[in-house]
Amino acid sequence: MATAHQPPSTAPHHTAAGAADTAALESAFDAAVAADERIEPRDWMPDAYRSTLVRQMAQHAHSEIIGMQPEANWITRAPSLRRKAILMAKVQDEAGHGLYLYSAAETLGASRDDLLDKLHSGRQKYSSIFNYPTLTWADVGAIGWLVDGAAITNQVPLCRCSYGPYARAMVRVCKEESFHQRQGYELLLALSRGTPAQHAMAQDAVDRWWWPSLMMFGPPDAESSHSEQSMTWKIKRHSNDELRQRFVDICVPQAESLGLTLPDPDLRWNEERGHHDFGAIDWTEFWSVLKGNGPCNEQRITQRRRAHEEGAWVREAAAAYATKNSERKEATA
Repeated sequence: MATAHQPPSTAPHHTAAGAADTAALESAFDAAVAADERIEPRDWMPDAYRSTLVRQMAQHAHSEIIGMQPEANWITRAPSLRRKAILMAKVQDEAGHGLYLYSAAETLGASRDDLLDKLHSGRQKYSSIFNYPTLTWADVGAIGWLVDGAAITNQVPLCRCSYGPYARAMVRVCKEESFHQRQGYELLLALSRGTPAQHAMAQDAVDRWWWPSLMMFGPPDAESSHSEQSMTWKIKRHSNDELRQRFVDICVPQAESLGLTLPDPDLRWNEERGHHDFGAIDWTEFWSVLKGNGPCNEQRITQRRRAHEEGAWVREAAAAYATKNSERKEATA
C-alpha cells in the first residue's frame, strides 16, 4: 500500500488507477501529518502543501535578510565597542537565518535565484515590521525585545512543523533569536535605568514599535487566508490571534520590570479569560504597509536590489570555482 514516505509511481497507468493511487497517497500523507510524523523532501506531498511551504519559507527568508538593514544602520554609531560587537553578531546571525531558510525552500525544488527575483520585483512579501525606521539607538533595543520577541513566539512552534527541513532549521534560528531578544531587553534596561533623557528615548522607541510588533503575527484569524489550512497540515501549530495573545501576556510583566509603559490605555488583566485584554489594532496601517506604502518600503527594497547587483561578481566567482573544482575532481577520479 502507498504511504506518505513513498514517491508516486512514474509508470503509465489507467486514469482511474492513477486517481486511486493519488487518493491512497493523499490518505497516507494525511495520516502521517495526523500522527506528527515528519514529511521529508523525497516524500509524496500535495502540490498545495509544497507551494504553501515555499511561500512561507521564502517570506521568512526574505524577512531575515531585509531585517538586517534597520539595525545595520546603527553598527557604526553604536555607543561602545561592546555594543558594536553585539550588533554585528546579530546582523550576521540574520544573514545566516536567511541562508538556512532559502536552503530549506530549495529542498522542495524552489530556485533561490527565482525567490530573490520575486522579492526584488515585489511578487513576494517580507514582514511589514521592517518597513519602519530606526530613529534612535533605543530602537535597536526595542527591535530586540519586541520584534525578536514576537518572532520567537511565532517561530518556536515551527520547530514542530510537519516539514522536516523547516522544523530543523528553526531549532537553530530560535536559539539565536533568544539571544537577540535578551540583547534587546538588556539594552532597554540600561537605557531605562540611565538618565532621564535615556529613559525617555527608550520609552519613545517602545511607543513606536509596540503596535507594529503586534501586527507581525498577521491579520486576525477571520481575515487570514492561509492560517486554517496551514494548521490542518501542522505547518503552523497556533492561530495568529493565539500567538498574538501569548506575546502580549509575556510582554506585560517584562515591561513592568523594564520600568517602561506599553502604549495601550486598554491594556488590562482579564481575570475571567486568564489573559490580558488589549486595544484594537489599526489594520488599515498594516495592509497599507504590506502594499508598499510604509515609511521605508522603497528604501528597503532599493537597498536590497543594489546589494544583490553589487554582489553578482562574488556569486559568479563562487560558481566558477565550484565548476573548476568539480572538473578537477572528475579528472583525478
